[in-house]
Amino acid sequence: MPAAPPAVAAAPLLPARWIATGAAVLAAAATAAGVLAWNTQQRVKALETELVKRQQDAGAEAAEARVAARAAQDVARDAAAKLAVLEARVAESTIQRSQFEEVIQSIARSRDENVLADVENSLRVAMQQTAITGSAEPLLITLKQADERLARYKEPRLERVRRALAQDLDRTRAAGVADLALLAIRLDEAVRAVDELPLLASVERRRGAASKPAAAAAAQAAPASSASSVDVGDASVPWSERWKLVAGAVWQEVRSLVRVTRIEQPEAMLVAPEQAWFLRENLKLRLLNARLALMSRQFDTAQSDLRDALSVLDRYFDPQSRRVTTAIELVRQVQSQARVATVPRPDATLAAIATVSAGR
Repeated sequence: MPAAPPAVAAAPLLPARWIATGAAVLAAAATAAGVLAWNTQQRVKALETELVKRQQDAGAEAAEARVAARAAQDVARDAAAKLAVLEARVAESTIQRSQFEEVIQSIARSRDENVLADVENSLRVAMQQTAITGSAEPLLITLKQADERLARYKEPRLERVRRALAQDLDRTRAAGVADLALLAIRLDEAVRAVDELPLLASVERRRGAASKPAAAAAAQAAPASSASSVDVGDASVPWSERWKLVAGAVWQEVRSLVRVTRIEQPEAMLVAPEQAWFLRENLKLRLLNARLALMSRQFDTAQSDLRDALSVLDRYFDPQSRRVTTAIELVRQVQSQARVATVPRPDATLAAIATVSAGR
């Protein structure tokens, strides 16, 4: 029984321990909480300090960024201005280049047009000269010169004109056109030779024609006469032979005095010496009229005068004379070549020039 009181006394000690333990735990928890709160506060202060610092840095960086942005904006603005200036200059240079190309093309076109205009004018002048002279030589020379001139300009648009020039050249060369200048020269030679042509009725010709038979007869009669002179004086020769010799000599003398000649055109032998001058002048006038008719391209009149001149030459002049033969040959050459021939017009070239000039 006396042992029971300690148990009763132990009963109130248990809560005190628990209280002390709880207090200790609470104190430890409070201490830990305080330490934790202090740490937290320190961390918060450090964070605040860091945030303030970072905020300050961010503000400084923001200010620097704003300054840099303003500078960038200024640079961008300057760059945009410079870009606008460059674009304007590029556009201006593009316009100038296009204008320069147009000027070059216009210069090239104007050069080609000037060349074509010169070629056309030269062709028209050559056509006028051909129409005046009646010769195709001026047109041929002009076509050749135009072809050589266009060959120096290696332009594709001028090839059509060159082809047309080649066609006109072939057509002009193929045309048989009389050379009036050469024909006029031949007629002048014939006119100059008229005064030297021997007539059928001229004394000089008759003497010259009679001299050859007379010389032959004299050569034949000389032995006979010599023989007769010798034989007649010889007493041994009989009289019958002497009479034959004498009769032969008389007959030779008679034959030398009288000569019979065949005359095809009696009027040619009846021309008096004072009429020979008028005959020659009339022939000259015929030839000169034919020359004037040729130069004026009146071929029918020229042919008529040439026929009359040939008729006079054949009728009144000595055909055995070389001068007469040469004059007749000259007049016949002129008569054979004095024909109407149309010089072809360079229509193909003119049409090609007009087409190229209109196309531009």
